[in-house]
Amino acid sequence: MKITRIETFLVPPRWLFCRVETDEGVVGWGEPVVEGRAEVVRAAVDVLADYLIGRDPLRIQDHWQVLTKGGFYRGGPVLSSAVAGLDQALWDIAGKTYGAPVHALLGGPVRDRVRVYAWVGGDEPAELSEQIAAQVEAGFTAVKMNGAGATSPLPTTAETAAVVDRVAAAREALGPDRDVAVDFHGRFTAAGARRVLAQLADLHPLFVEEPVVPELSHLLPGLVAASPVPLATGERLYGRTEFLPVLAAGVAVAQPDLSHAGGISEVHRIASLAETYGAQLAPHCPLGPIALAASLQVAFATPNFLIQEQSRGIHYNKDADLLSYLVDPEPFRFVAGHAPRGDAPGLGITIDEAAVRAADRTGHAWRNPVWRHPDGSFAEW
Repeated sequence: MKITRIETFLVPPRWLFCRVETDEGVVGWGEPVVEGRAEVVRAAVDVLADYLIGRDPLRIQDHWQVLTKGGFYRGGPVLSSAVAGLDQALWDIAGKTYGAPVHALLGGPVRDRVRVYAWVGGDEPAELSEQIAAQVEAGFTAVKMNGAGATSPLPTTAETAAVVDRVAAAREALGPDRDVAVDFHGRFTAAGARRVLAQLADLHPLFVEEPVVPELSHLLPGLVAASPVPLATGERLYGRTEFLPVLAAGVAVAQPDLSHAGGISEVHRIASLAETYGAQLAPHCPLGPIALAASLQVAFATPNFLIQEQSRGIHYNKDADLLSYLVDPEPFRFVAGHAPRGDAPGLGITIDEAAVRAADRTGHAWRNPVWRHPDGSFAEW
C-alpha cells in the first residue's frame, strides 16, 4: 500500500483538516492546525507531503522520525502541528487496514469510558451560573472556565477578588460532587498567579491551567511549591523535551494537544513520561471532531488519563460545531459526562467528505483577538 494523495481543507469555524489517500482506497483523516495560523500550517503540510507521497502509510513511527527530524531546523508549533495531523491520518489508515480502533493498536483499552468536560466561558460572570446549569442538565460532571480577562501584571485587590468570586459562583452552581477547572490562559505573571492561587484553595478547583505563559515555565517549580491547587499546563508545548522540565517542576496535569504536539505518536509518549512523574493526562482540545477522536483513542489506552476537553458549543464555534462534519454523531454522544468506548476501526469516526469540500470553498481566516491594557500596552489573551 502506498500514499497517493494528501489534501488539506480549511473549514469553519477555525479548523484545518487533512485527507491522506492510498492506492488501495483506504483513506485517513487528520486535523493539523494552529488556531489563527491555519493557512501557515496548510503550507507546512504541503511541504511534508512531498516526502510521504509514494510511501507505505503503515510505517508510522519511521515517518514521524523523518518528518520531525529530517530537516536541519526542527520543532515549533507550525511544523509540530503539521506532523500531528498527518500522524493522526496515518493511525486512522492503520486502524482501518487492520480492522481495529487505534486504542487497540496502542496496546488495548484500560477503561470503558472517558470523562469529558464542557466549556462555560467565565469572561462574563453574570452568565456563569446559567451556563453551568445548562451543562449539568446535559449530564456533565465537570466544566472549565476562564479565571480572568485581561489582567494587570500584579492584580489589584479588585481583580483578585473578581477571580475568586467567579470560581465561587461556579462552585456554588456545581455543588461538592462536580468539578471546575480554571484556565488562567497565561494572563498572569508568576507573582500575580501566586497571589490568586492561594485564595482559590478552599474552592477546590480540579486544576488551574496555564498559570503563566510557557516562556516562563522555568518559574513553575516555585509556583508548584507555593500553590495549594493542582497546576496544569501543556497546550503550547510541542514534544517530550519541552514537557520534561515542566513535569520535573511538579505540575499535576499535562495537557498536550493532539493537533499540536506531534499527534497520537508523540502524545502517547508524553503520557508515559508524565506517568513517571505521577502526573495525569488531560489533552487540550478546543478543536474539531478529528482532533477529539484522536484524543479519545489515546485516552482509552492511557492509564494516567484524567479528563478530556471537547468543543461542543464552545464560543469559538460559529458557522460550524463539533458534529458538523460527521456522517454519524454517535461517537460523540456523551453519557453522564463521559464518552463511551467504541470499537469502530481507525479513529472511530466517519467524516462527511462532501460537507468538508463544500466548507473549504468558503474557508475561514480566524484570528485570535489582540488585547490591550488600559495604558495601551499589549495584554496576554
